[in-house]
Amino acid sequence: MARGRNRRHTVLAPTTATPGKRKRGEGQWKLGHREPLNPNERTKKDDDGLNVRARIENVYAQRGFDSIDPADLRGRMRWWGLYTQRRPGIDGGRTAALEPEELDDSYFMLRVRVDGGTLTTEQVRALGEISQTYARDTADVTDRNNIQYHWIQIEDMPAIWKKLEDHGMITTEACGDTPRAFLGSPVAGVAAGDKIDPTPVIRQIREKYVGSPEFSNLPRKFKTAISWQQDVAHEVNDISFIGVEHPEHGPGFDLWVGGGLSTNPKLAVRLGAFVPLDEIPDVWAGVVSVFRDYGYRRLRHRARLKFLVTDWGPAEFRRVLEEEYLHRKLVDGPAPVTPERPIDHIGVHKQADGRNYVGVAPASGRISGTTLVDLADAAERAGSRRVNLTPYQKIVVLDVADGNVSTLTRELAELGLPSDPSPWRRSTMACTGIEYCKLAIVETKERAIRLVEELEKRLVDLSPEAPISIHLNGCPNACARTQVADIGLKGQIVTDENGHQVEGFQVHLGGGLGLDSGFGRKLRGLKVTSAELGDYVERLVRRFVADREEGERFAQWVLRAPEDDLK
Repeated sequence: MARGRNRRHTVLAPTTATPGKRKRGEGQWKLGHREPLNPNERTKKDDDGLNVRARIENVYAQRGFDSIDPADLRGRMRWWGLYTQRRPGIDGGRTAALEPEELDDSYFMLRVRVDGGTLTTEQVRALGEISQTYARDTADVTDRNNIQYHWIQIEDMPAIWKKLEDHGMITTEACGDTPRAFLGSPVAGVAAGDKIDPTPVIRQIREKYVGSPEFSNLPRKFKTAISWQQDVAHEVNDISFIGVEHPEHGPGFDLWVGGGLSTNPKLAVRLGAFVPLDEIPDVWAGVVSVFRDYGYRRLRHRARLKFLVTDWGPAEFRRVLEEEYLHRKLVDGPAPVTPERPIDHIGVHKQADGRNYVGVAPASGRISGTTLVDLADAAERAGSRRVNLTPYQKIVVLDVADGNVSTLTRELAELGLPSDPSPWRRSTMACTGIEYCKLAIVETKERAIRLVEELEKRLVDLSPEAPISIHLNGCPNACARTQVADIGLKGQIVTDENGHQVEGFQVHLGGGLGLDSGFGRKLRGLKVTSAELGDYVERLVRRFVADREEGERFAQWVLRAPEDDLK
């Protein structure tokens, strides 16, 4: 089967003015449009989100939840990683019908940013202890290398911040219209074959810019990925630097901009520019500055960088970046070679120094504080002091000597962290879902865990040549990257065979990154109830296995399969 990229994916249409009408301003600062055009922009102009920490520590933590100003509660607190979680007992059919205050619980979700995914065992243990003490033993590994807690009380935030910061960790700009946590390879600096370790550059950018007012008021969130390997979903980030060999200048990085999913998905585009390692911080700051100054601030749903990149095109974006911000030309460079298979680092692999790293798969990213503490202990018994997180809700223990591998993998498996998971556990991701998220319509985390258990029993006789990715999302916002999964499941209320309104999913098939980069097929009306999910996935996978051609990947099969075979 040919390995070409005959992919079909959605491309955002450029905005054009209606003939005879003056085009409305988009709130671009560089064009003089400084007056806020929506409530979010007004809130940011009234007070920088970074300033809310002092109020949290000095006022709200002392006086309690009811003392919190609404503009802080539903806006500025995000600059410090805090969202109110969903009030229990509200079904998904009411999500869009209720006012924010009706959805708010008095507890918070707290996101700890783990830039580059890098942690020490001491930090992992501290994260677990925080969970045990303040978060009812909850902890999730997110698909952006973060740790996410639930059941946090505002009164506990000063103590939580102290413990985090005593161990070199922060929640600063983990949410909000800011540079979010930087994705990096969990095996940067140890992987055999890597030419450059960009971890010091990630640290340099974080130290200089995270928490700085220079970029604390962007039009919307800004997502970054920096990796020698293509293991960070670089096609769906606002900016990515991916390793490449230049024929004249040696190893460096290829620059991508304008990726993002949600309700208007777009893959990032290459600017055709080669960036040496030491120039990444300046180029990163230049791209963020373009977004800050030229980004659209009128409509929230059109404020991500991808809309500006689509309207300008890569050539114009590069020109503005070079002429107005870098004041120099970037070197033209080649595209990186796309790997044959997705890279998830699961299993036992040799490091460049002869030791090993061990990649394990939590159940859809769900772990606990107790598991984190036990993980740190197990890693240290194996001689490791480093435990990293991946952009696929997975965990990697570094620096394990040959003689310690078998004991470590056994202990991790006993913790529910297998290094040899089934293909279904290995390739399934899920967002937070209705259990805690105010935007969600259906349950996802627990449903994903049950789905994996079902498939492990139903499909025990099948072993796909490559894992088939299954991503579950509780709403259209695609936090679990549903559009670029082999089987993407977008939560919604559906009608079952008895005419009842129940939790279910709209099915999106054949999306992918890398060789299968694109958004695949979305069949109108293809929906499945949550209860029927196991039946549907089993039926679909068995049809693929029976019908596939030699070497054919699931995403390729989906594009040619008759519609009836996909139902």
